[in-house]
Amino acid sequence: MSGWPQESLTDLLIEQWEVIDSLLSGLEGDAWFSPTNLPGWTVHDVVAHIIGTESMLSGIEPPTTSIDVHTLPHVHNEIAALNERWVEGLRKSSQPQLLAHFQEITSRRSEVLRNLTESEWNAETLTPVGPAPYGRFMRIRIFDCWMHELDIRDAVGAPTVEDGPRAEIAFEEITGALGFVVGKRGKAPDGARITFVLDGPLARELHVSVDGRAALVPALDGAATTTVRMSSELFTRVACGRVRAADHRDDIILGGDLEVGKRIVDNLAFTI
Repeated sequence: MSGWPQESLTDLLIEQWEVIDSLLSGLEGDAWFSPTNLPGWTVHDVVAHIIGTESMLSGIEPPTTSIDVHTLPHVHNEIAALNERWVEGLRKSSQPQLLAHFQEITSRRSEVLRNLTESEWNAETLTPVGPAPYGRFMRIRIFDCWMHELDIRDAVGAPTVEDGPRAEIAFEEITGALGFVVGKRGKAPDGARITFVLDGPLARELHVSVDGRAALVPALDGAATTTVRMSSELFTRVACGRVRAADHRDDIILGGDLEVGKRIVDNLAFTI
């Protein structure tokens, strides 16, 4: 799916919230306080963060906090500080209260999205990738909420099938950053041709060519100079900063220029 078609993206985002709601409704007791792969955050905190973002999009101000969130070790910028105000502000909410809050705000947001006009959907707004149409922002929301579903499932050991339309939309957000990651962060040299071979639920080959600048391309114009093979599950978590490639060396197979390959996977994370 390309662009930001209003009806289909609205359906997928609302479906994503419903999936998270169902997942959370099955959690009991201490499961809500299971640590996630996001530094400093439990499942409870992840849910508070989702509530916070959708509340912000509803024009609701974050709660006041008794601490300076900028002093927390995992807060490195103003966006993180804003997120943390919601996490800290909702930390004393009980699990039933937080679940009810999640259900209320996503229900409100679902109604808003269902009633947006085409001009409102396409109107420029501030997004995590800069000024862009509102519909583009909602594509990013699918990615963000899908990743947080995985954060919760990983934390509590709940099974998941990481494919389907929501996963494909989310994965496009990841692969869209691959040229930047390979070129700027991985410092792949000019002339390098990199192929990622992914197996698992989102199996595919991804190609990056460096010709002055690195770019994701449909196919390479020659043999790959570096290959990186891993599961799509691991690729997703490394690219989104949930785990480090260094901790999964046995699950990553490099070929060709191994130095370039190692530098790329060690710098694969693109999320803040």
